[in-house]
Amino acid sequence: MGADQPQRLPSHTPTCMGCGPDNPHGLQLEVFRCGDEVFADLVFDERHIGAPGLAHGGAIAAACDDVLGFSLWIAATPAVTRRLTVDYLQPVPLGCTHRLTARIAAREGRALHVEGVGVGVDGVTRFTASAVFITVDAAHFAAHGDISGFGELFAELTRYGGPDAGSRSR
Repeated sequence: MGADQPQRLPSHTPTCMGCGPDNPHGLQLEVFRCGDEVFADLVFDERHIGAPGLAHGGAIAAACDDVLGFSLWIAATPAVTRRLTVDYLQPVPLGCTHRLTARIAAREGRALHVEGVGVGVDGVTRFTASAVFITVDAAHFAAHGDISGFGELFAELTRYGGPDAGSRSR
Protein backbone atom coordinates (compact mmCIF):
# COMPACT_ATOMS: atom_id res chain seq x y z
CA MET A 1 0.00 0.00 0.00
CA GLY A 2 1.52 3.32 -1.07
CA ALA A 3 2.00 6.29 1.25
CA ASP A 4 -0.80 8.15 -0.56
CA GLN A 5 -3.31 5.30 -0.14
CA PRO A 6 -5.55 5.65 2.93
CA GLN A 7 -5.31 2.73 5.36
CA ARG A 8 -8.35 1.99 7.53
CA LEU A 9 -7.34 1.75 11.17
CA PRO A 10 -8.95 -0.64 13.66
CA SER A 11 -11.21 0.73 16.38
CA HIS A 12 -9.74 1.21 19.84
CA THR A 13 -12.21 -1.42 21.09
CA PRO A 14 -15.49 -2.72 19.61
CA THR A 15 -17.41 -0.69 22.20
CA CYS A 16 -15.35 2.53 22.12
CA MET A 17 -17.67 5.54 22.30
CA GLY A 18 -15.82 7.23 19.45
CA CYS A 19 -14.91 4.49 16.99
CA GLY A 20 -16.47 1.27 18.27
CA PRO A 21 -18.75 -0.37 15.70
CA ASP A 22 -20.62 -2.25 18.44
CA ASN A 23 -21.60 0.86 20.43
CA PRO A 24 -25.05 1.96 19.17
CA HIS A 25 -24.79 5.19 21.19
CA GLY A 26 -21.29 6.07 19.98
CA LEU A 27 -20.05 8.09 17.04
CA GLN A 28 -18.96 4.92 15.18
CA LEU A 29 -16.15 6.79 13.44
CA GLU A 30 -14.15 5.11 10.71
CA VAL A 31 -10.62 6.46 10.91
CA PHE A 32 -7.98 6.24 8.19
CA ARG A 33 -4.27 6.92 7.98
CA CYS A 34 -2.62 8.48 4.97
CA GLY A 35 1.10 9.13 5.44
CA ASP A 36 1.65 11.25 8.54
CA GLU A 37 -2.03 12.16 9.01
CA VAL A 38 -5.17 10.44 10.26
CA PHE A 39 -8.69 11.44 9.26
CA ALA A 40 -12.36 10.61 9.60
CA ASP A 41 -15.44 11.89 7.84
CA LEU A 42 -17.98 12.98 10.45
CA VAL A 43 -21.72 13.37 10.03
CA PHE A 44 -23.45 14.44 13.21
CA ASP A 45 -27.13 13.45 13.41
CA GLU A 46 -30.09 13.96 15.73
CA ARG A 47 -28.32 11.92 18.45
CA HIS A 48 -25.70 14.70 18.59
CA ILE A 49 -28.00 17.73 18.61
CA GLY A 50 -27.18 20.83 20.61
CA ALA A 51 -29.05 23.89 19.39
CA PRO A 52 -31.74 23.13 16.78
CA GLY A 53 -30.09 21.79 13.62
CA LEU A 54 -26.57 22.00 15.06
CA ALA A 55 -24.12 19.52 16.59
CA HIS A 56 -23.52 19.73 20.34
CA GLY A 57 -20.06 20.97 21.28
CA GLY A 58 -19.52 17.90 23.46
CA ALA A 59 -20.12 15.59 20.49
CA ILE A 60 -17.62 17.59 18.45
CA ALA A 61 -15.09 17.42 21.30
CA ALA A 62 -15.59 13.64 21.61
CA ALA A 63 -14.94 13.21 17.88
CA CYS A 64 -11.80 15.37 18.16
CA ASP A 65 -10.51 13.39 21.15
CA ASP A 66 -11.03 10.11 19.32
CA VAL A 67 -9.61 11.08 15.93
CA LEU A 68 -6.64 13.00 17.35
CA GLY A 69 -6.02 9.96 19.53
CA PHE A 70 -5.52 7.87 16.41
CA SER A 71 -2.20 9.67 16.05
CA LEU A 72 -0.90 6.78 18.15
CA TRP A 73 -0.69 4.85 14.86
CA ILE A 74 1.82 7.41 13.63
CA ALA A 75 3.76 7.43 16.91
CA ALA A 76 3.53 3.59 17.13
CA THR A 77 2.67 3.65 20.82
CA PRO A 78 -0.43 3.61 23.00
CA ALA A 79 -1.26 7.03 24.41
CA VAL A 80 -3.96 8.71 26.50
CA THR A 81 -5.36 12.23 26.47
CA ARG A 82 -3.85 14.68 28.92
CA ARG A 83 -5.38 17.86 27.45
CA LEU A 84 -7.82 18.62 24.64
CA THR A 85 -8.70 22.09 23.39
CA VAL A 86 -11.39 22.66 20.77
CA ASP A 87 -11.93 25.99 19.05
CA TYR A 88 -15.47 26.25 17.70
CA LEU A 89 -15.15 28.61 14.73
CA GLN A 90 -18.50 28.15 12.98
CA PRO A 91 -21.72 26.27 13.79
CA VAL A 92 -21.58 22.59 12.74
CA PRO A 93 -24.84 21.67 10.99
CA LEU A 94 -26.35 18.23 11.50
CA GLY A 95 -26.38 15.92 8.48
CA CYS A 96 -23.39 17.58 6.78
CA THR A 97 -20.08 15.81 6.21
CA HIS A 98 -16.98 17.25 7.83
CA ARG A 99 -13.50 15.81 7.49
CA LEU A 100 -11.46 15.89 10.68
CA THR A 101 -7.76 15.55 9.90
CA ALA A 102 -5.06 15.26 12.57
CA ARG A 103 -1.29 15.07 12.71
CA ILE A 104 1.44 15.04 15.31
CA ALA A 105 2.92 18.54 15.50
CA ALA A 106 5.69 17.68 17.99
CA ARG A 107 6.91 14.97 20.32
CA GLU A 108 8.63 15.81 23.61
CA GLY A 109 9.54 12.74 25.59
CA ARG A 110 6.27 10.93 26.34
CA ALA A 111 4.14 13.89 25.21
CA LEU A 112 2.61 13.89 21.73
CA HIS A 113 1.34 17.32 20.64
CA VAL A 114 -1.41 16.75 18.10
CA GLU A 115 -3.34 19.23 15.95
CA GLY A 116 -6.58 18.73 14.05
CA VAL A 117 -8.92 20.64 11.78
CA GLY A 118 -12.57 20.01 10.88
CA VAL A 119 -13.56 21.18 7.41
CA GLY A 120 -16.99 20.84 5.81
CA VAL A 121 -17.48 19.58 2.26
CA ASP A 122 -18.18 23.23 1.44
CA GLY A 123 -14.55 24.05 2.37
CA VAL A 124 -15.46 25.95 5.56
CA THR A 125 -13.26 25.26 8.59
CA ARG A 126 -15.77 24.91 11.44
CA PHE A 127 -13.53 23.74 14.28
CA THR A 128 -9.92 23.10 15.16
CA ALA A 129 -8.44 21.07 17.99
CA SER A 130 -5.14 20.61 19.73
CA ALA A 131 -4.26 17.96 22.26
CA VAL A 132 -1.47 16.53 24.32
CA PHE A 133 -1.39 12.75 24.57
CA ILE A 134 0.92 10.91 26.94
CA THR A 135 2.40 7.60 25.84
CA VAL A 136 1.65 4.68 28.17
CA ASP A 137 2.12 0.93 28.30
CA ALA A 138 -0.44 -1.85 28.69
CA ALA A 139 -0.15 -1.73 32.49
CA HIS A 140 -1.88 1.65 32.43
CA PHE A 141 -5.03 0.01 31.06
CA ALA A 142 -4.74 -3.22 33.07
CA ALA A 143 -5.30 -1.30 36.27
CA HIS A 144 -8.78 -0.32 35.06
CA GLY A 145 -10.24 -3.43 33.44
CA ASP A 146 -9.81 -6.45 31.23
CA ILE A 147 -7.28 -5.69 28.49
CA SER A 148 -7.27 -9.13 26.89
CA GLY A 149 -8.45 -7.63 23.58
CA PHE A 150 -5.75 -4.95 23.65
CA GLY A 151 -2.84 -7.39 23.23
CA GLU A 152 -3.51 -7.89 19.53
CA LEU A 153 -4.18 -4.17 19.02
CA PHE A 154 -0.89 -3.22 20.73
CA ALA A 155 1.03 -5.78 18.66
CA GLU A 156 -0.51 -4.46 15.44
CA LEU A 157 0.17 -0.88 16.49
CA THR A 158 3.86 -1.62 17.03
CA ARG A 159 4.13 -3.69 13.87
CA TYR A 160 2.32 -1.33 11.50
CA GLY A 161 2.70 2.02 13.23
CA GLY A 162 5.44 4.57 12.93
CA PRO A 163 6.21 7.47 10.62
CA ASP A 164 6.69 5.39 7.47
CA ALA A 165 3.89 2.86 8.03
CA GLY A 166 1.82 4.31 5.20
CA SER A 167 4.41 2.93 2.77
CA ARG A 168 4.32 -0.62 4.17
CA SER A 169 2.18 -3.37 2.78
CA ARG A 170 -0.23 -5.37 4.88
